[in-house]
Amino acid sequence: MKNHALITLARSPRRSALTLAALALAALPVGSLLAQGGEAPYRHVESGKSYGRLQEAVNAIGAGKGTIAVAPGRYRDCAVQTAGDVSYMASQPGQTIFDGGACEGKATLVLRGYNASVSGLVFQNIAVPDGNGAGIRLEKGNLTIAQSWFRDSQQGILAGADGAGRIVIDKSTFTRLGTCAYSGGCAHSIYIGNYGLLRVTRSRFEEGRGGHYLKSRSVQVQIASNSFDDTRGHGTNYMIDLPAGSTGQITNNWFVQGADKENHSALIAVAAETQENTADGLKIAGNDARMAPSVPWNSTFVADWSGDRLAIGENRLGKGIKPFDRR
Repeated sequence: MKNHALITLARSPRRSALTLAALALAALPVGSLLAQGGEAPYRHVESGKSYGRLQEAVNAIGAGKGTIAVAPGRYRDCAVQTAGDVSYMASQPGQTIFDGGACEGKATLVLRGYNASVSGLVFQNIAVPDGNGAGIRLEKGNLTIAQSWFRDSQQGILAGADGAGRIVIDKSTFTRLGTCAYSGGCAHSIYIGNYGLLRVTRSRFEEGRGGHYLKSRSVQVQIASNSFDDTRGHGTNYMIDLPAGSTGQITNNWFVQGADKENHSALIAVAAETQENTADGLKIAGNDARMAPSVPWNSTFVADWSGDRLAIGENRLGKGIKPFDRR
């Protein structure tokens, strides 16, 4: 197959490890201020000083720039970042687990500083009364996520609006997320508000529990070389929803639509709610989409409400999937 991606990446999100310089981590054990080995779990890489609570480590950086390395363990902790440039890094990727902690009734990490980076962390079992419990709640500023895991929560990542901001997610996994069980509407694996740029690459979405796998109101999206596996999903909707329109690209992704859907009409939806952003030139090419064997209906690969000139190229579509429909 020709490589249509503007971002040149391997097809499989599991291939190759991401190296991000200056990324960092965060975590803290339930009912304990000590990590494995009896030391405080949050260490400032720059100063070598350790802290017993994540919030203490974040506060020590303040409006400056710093990296917090978190020891392996299971932590029911959370923090709010209101300023500065903070990196949260697992000292051993995948071995630092934030389990159920939520600050401000929102998320494990509530971010409204200038910049944040997250690497190697696991976020799980996060639920709050309004149904929007997330691993990360981004309210403003830039965010970079690498090799992290979001699972078994109401939402993986929830972001507000920052037209000047950018969000970059690479080589991460989103499992058993989303819900439509609350009166305020559905939560999703990822839901991004009106950001300037959302880039998601080499990541895996699977076993959704409601809502969409990836929903974004960003002006521009770059969604490349990911997998969306809905075969074990329950009550899910679109794989990718761009409800206000977006430019950019959706390229070289792999999709399988499952049989337990709340809405099975399309895999990708463009401007289904409003059209705040142009979708002219949105490139959708090089993707592979299939229906799971048990699916009894037909569907549409791209459903478009914008009326703009989408750049839909060659995509490999399985039986029962119509390439395009203008709604």
